[in-house]
Amino acid sequence: MSNSILSINNLSKKYRGNENYSVKDLSFEVKEGELYAFLGPNGAGKSTTIKCITGALPYKEGSINICGYNLHDNPVEAKKNIGYVPDNHFLYESMTANEYINFMADIYGVGVNDRKERSKKYLELFSLTDSQNKPLSSFSHGMKQKVCVIGALIHNPKLWILDEPLTGLDPMSAYNLKELMKEHCKEGNSVFFSSHIIEVVEKLCDKVAIIDKGHLLISGSMEEIRAKDRENSLEDFFISVTQNDKETIQFSENNESEDEFTE
Repeated sequence: MSNSILSINNLSKKYRGNENYSVKDLSFEVKEGELYAFLGPNGAGKSTTIKCITGALPYKEGSINICGYNLHDNPVEAKKNIGYVPDNHFLYESMTANEYINFMADIYGVGVNDRKERSKKYLELFSLTDSQNKPLSSFSHGMKQKVCVIGALIHNPKLWILDEPLTGLDPMSAYNLKELMKEHCKEGNSVFFSSHIIEVVEKLCDKVAIIDKGHLLISGSMEEIRAKDRENSLEDFFISVTQNDKETIQFSENNESEDEFTE
């Protein structure tokens, strides 16, 4: 049986000043080698969950384990196993692309030979070799996104987390990113990503979790999801389960834009 890379048990998150939960009693597991998609409408709790997993957002209820390390008890060891591509591609824009990649490699203690080999591979893959010594402030949205991807992969993390990673990418870069995600899983690692592009999820992923109003509606393999509705696409199924969610607890759809670093 595959080993657990990410295990979430009864995670709940409430933002300061809100009576309602942004995420409530969320539980699921991502195993070694799995390409796992996280779906939900805007305000469903996807970004809140991802920020809790990466340690960017504090939580008091529930537990998160990454490669066997509890995020509360062993935060440094847990985070060493994560590579994170946020939806806002935060970068130090005074740096060049090469400086940023080396900065990320330094943080994770990547050796000189490994970082050179990986950096060369990814810069070439994303057509950034000629731009690697230019300041990030001069880069387009898509170019910054690609630098974020490289920075998150430079230490070959066991768990690669991406929040809406295809936004702003040109078709070739989007194709290369999807191929990287598959390659990463074939090497025994795992990928966990959120997306609004359901057609991509249907073709790419092993497993899917659908969240709405902070509650997990369904999770399982693509085969299990398809077995529930063989006549329709994943997109049709997604619309059906989110529209038919009759949960009586009301969740604030604006929670994810609140102050992220408060309880």
